[in-house]
Amino acid sequence: MSFAEVMGAYTGMITSKALQERQRQDVIRALSKDRLGPEDLLALLSPAAGAMLEDLARRAAEITLRHFGRAVQLFTPLYVSDFCANRCVYCGFNADRNGPRRQLSLEEVRVEAERIAATGLRQVLVLTGDARPKAPPEFLEQVLAVLREFFPSLLLEVYALTQGEYARMIDAGAEGLVIYQETYDPEQYDRMHPSGPKRDYAFRLDAPERACHAGMRWVGLSALYGLGDWRTDAFCAALHARWLQDHFPGAEISLSLPRMRPHAAGWQPEQPVSDRDLTQILLAQRLFLPRAAITLSTRESPRLRENLLPLGVTRLSAGVSTSVGGHGADQSGTPQFEVADDRSVSEIAAMLREKGYQPVFKDWQPLDQVTP
Repeated sequence: MSFAEVMGAYTGMITSKALQERQRQDVIRALSKDRLGPEDLLALLSPAAGAMLEDLARRAAEITLRHFGRAVQLFTPLYVSDFCANRCVYCGFNADRNGPRRQLSLEEVRVEAERIAATGLRQVLVLTGDARPKAPPEFLEQVLAVLREFFPSLLLEVYALTQGEYARMIDAGAEGLVIYQETYDPEQYDRMHPSGPKRDYAFRLDAPERACHAGMRWVGLSALYGLGDWRTDAFCAALHARWLQDHFPGAEISLSLPRMRPHAAGWQPEQPVSDRDLTQILLAQRLFLPRAAITLSTRESPRLRENLLPLGVTRLSAGVSTSVGGHGADQSGTPQFEVADDRSVSEIAAMLREKGYQPVFKDWQPLDQVTP
């Protein structure tokens, strides 16, 4: 049985009425458990829990310290192509956008890699637009081959691939995958993706499973908060992560907290997510998934990132550019969205040390790359 089939069983469970019915005692009961079930997660995402964030925060901070200590993983995205065949209404890479498009040559990839490696980072997230003819798997394999010279840990955030293609990416050096379902509401998903290959909701929803079946070591997922009802999307994303943890115990499953940011296409969220809402998502997901890494990107302000750090965040992006060539090869691409925290890698690392955290630049390294 796939997660898509499992999710169907919860369709009637995550209604506004069901959330409104959760009471304070339901939240207290959830906070007393070591392993929470879906009913507990629903309680933690309810309006009743929204009035008890300090109680959730104390429990989440204890769990985070117990499982992760004071180590925080750092990474940065590397955009290698912004060509896109989709018309996602919320994205700065939308196929309807006029203006220049960029795709890095392999030599330009090398220049970007050299600049990033000089900051000390050893984990990179490779991103493309969703245009398979422009950036086919063969191109991704070539990019990974270049980057392997500089980084022991490579993650991909690209269009959804088949299981066989994910296996090819692993052979080429990718250890992980990040893929957002954007919104788990199928009807809202259709409205947000009027045309293009990304319109296939089911193929995208199954992508994390295909990656795990292929042997991907690390898989990150999320909704893009602001596209649909945040409580529903947070509930489904956490269930999705739990299902993957239970069915693929050899893979590390991670969550992210991306929230809509201003971008070139200018679309504004129909259902804005406040700082308080985002905090409740973090706390509920941390309590439901104590061992899952959780990423908070530079979409958020320095102040919010630092305030949420002890409550469950274990990964931060740093030194970020969201345009192709943004690390120095040739910054002529249009940013996918605006970043709110533009601090350098050294500035983020200094902030972490000042607060008593250990910045981690390298998650792991294959044995065949270790120098005796």
